[in-house]
Amino acid sequence: MTVVVDSCGWIEYLTDGPLAQYYAGVLEGDEPVAVPTLVLYEVYKFVKRVSGEERAMVAAAHLCTCTLVPLDEALALEAADAALAHGLAMADATVYATACRLGAELITSDKDLKGLPGVRFIEAARNPG
Repeated sequence: MTVVVDSCGWIEYLTDGPLAQYYAGVLEGDEPVAVPTLVLYEVYKFVKRVSGEERAMVAAAHLCTCTLVPLDEALALEAADAALAHGLAMADATVYATACRLGAELITSDKDLKGLPGVRFIEAARNPG
């Protein structure tokens, strides 16, 4: 089955965040990975802001080794419907609609997507205290 990893998962993976090992298992696994172009945008922007253009270009190249899914007219309408049905912001709705269109599992740590059909939610570890 194809998987779609949300921007937060890619950022965890690329920046060696607390959930990096989990996302590495998904992104380096045997299942094909599809990347909505909006995820490419978000990841590139984040990495460039925190680590500079060179690292952002390396990150973007890594995402581009997967199957890129452009935002076309039909997907934009599907995303709008998902936003209305589930109370999602544009980016979340677009990523969710992409996964739905592909019949893919969406893997994320974004609480706004938690509990939706076809979503595997990965809880961030809490600091004891």
